[in-house]
Amino acid sequence: MNTIPAPTIQDTISKLFMIENEALGRYEGLENFFEIETQLIYEIHHLEKERAKKSLRRIIDLISNRSGKKMIHAVRNYYIVLSSIMARKLYETQVPPKKAFAFNAACVEIVENRMNDSEFLLVADELIEFFVSILSERKQPSFTHQTVNKVVMYINDEVERDLSVEDIAKHFHISTSHLSRIFREHAGITLVEYLNVRRVEESQYYLRHSNKSIAAISNQFHFCNQSYFTRIFKKYSGVTPKQFRDSQQIPYFRFTLPTGK
Repeated sequence: MNTIPAPTIQDTISKLFMIENEALGRYEGLENFFEIETQLIYEIHHLEKERAKKSLRRIIDLISNRSGKKMIHAVRNYYIVLSSIMARKLYETQVPPKKAFAFNAACVEIVENRMNDSEFLLVADELIEFFVSILSERKQPSFTHQTVNKVVMYINDEVERDLSVEDIAKHFHISTSHLSRIFREHAGITLVEYLNVRRVEESQYYLRHSNKSIAAISNQFHFCNQSYFTRIFKKYSGVTPKQFRDSQQIPYFRFTLPTGK
């Protein structure tokens, strides 16, 4: 007895595409979608945070008008797609593959498990903040001393390691005194200060988007104890880790290196 083979996934996709292709009228109003998305990615890549937030809102409006009752589901799906696009962009800027994957996983975790239906616009702004912050780390510093540029990028990539000035000096085959001197001369802050600044910046995402205790986050970023973490966090952000965690209204602390010299 001959049996009819079950349709393959490719057969099913092809059939669904033909059905959708015959009903293009349902996509009216989406003609500018990819144009706006291209603009959005450009704005994120060039760290134009506020413009990027407006572009993402425009995309959400298009998706909402198209999706009806399934709007929240469709917006969630788009956030995940956009996170994957940005992970690829990170990889293209020489971010280590593991960090690009971790970035994507963190975004998906936020969208799937920490986004209430009423918070989808707040999550949009949070994702843009996250994208811009991570990409800003990849912006090549423009100091005239190339070792200082390399040190900045090295710290950005290895911020969760227990780095010391001695470790970094050894990695670049120079003395600790010479490294400390040239870093402060060009970056305007000490190397220890920059390590703390980056650890504070990175710890903010775990405070706001994870269930880890403050003590665990302190250990993760290799502060000697929670009290010291709290003191350093408040020094740069103006609030304690607990205050930052408890209020979504407190903006992320961002440090800007001086222009190269």
